[in-house]
Amino acid sequence: MPLYRDFSDDNATILVWKYDENDELNIDELLEPENAEKVKDYHPKKLLEVLMVRKLLKSLKPNSKILYKEREPYLFPKDAEISITHSYPFAAIAISKNKIGIDIEKFNPKILRVIDKFTYENERGFIPFDTEVIFYTIIWSVKESMYKIHHSKHWSLKKHYEVKPFELKHLFDISCRVHDDQISDELKARVKFFDDYCFTIVEE
Repeated sequence: MPLYRDFSDDNATILVWKYDENDELNIDELLEPENAEKVKDYHPKKLLEVLMVRKLLKSLKPNSKILYKEREPYLFPKDAEISITHSYPFAAIAISKNKIGIDIEKFNPKILRVIDKFTYENERGFIPFDTEVIFYTIIWSVKESMYKIHHSKHWSLKKHYEVKPFELKHLFDISCRVHDDQISDELKARVKFFDDYCFTIVEE
């Protein structure tokens, strides 16, 4: 199980693994019994992603499980915060003493078809035409990472998650915000690129 990337910092362990067909992923050893029903109809690649995350967890906290509350993962025993993400052939895990959200997205021009679903027109003025796919993928990924820290079934990526203007040469300190009528939480995101993918980290 060779590690692909390590983005850990003083507060969190953040690991990325790229699947290789020689990797052994035994579902009976890795999957929590509590999640057997959840994954029974998963596509084989999606199941591999789930098992990859569990193998990463075993390397860090062999006695812990990933369980779910309203579709959101948490560690059991709950002695740390966790965030997970996967997009075959990659899977990643973050374990932190603070709330954390990570997300991985592949750069794909199809994202331009859905920008109205996760941004307002006044959020787009700083985006150069020739790099739209890169910018919108970053914005989507940052908002997904924020959602993993602050989430509600009543919230939308468009209405309640904001990414402030940024430049591609400054991807280590992107200002972003979660807000509704009661809260306004200012956060910072950092973004990494590898293999045509965008990897985003947001920490409280």
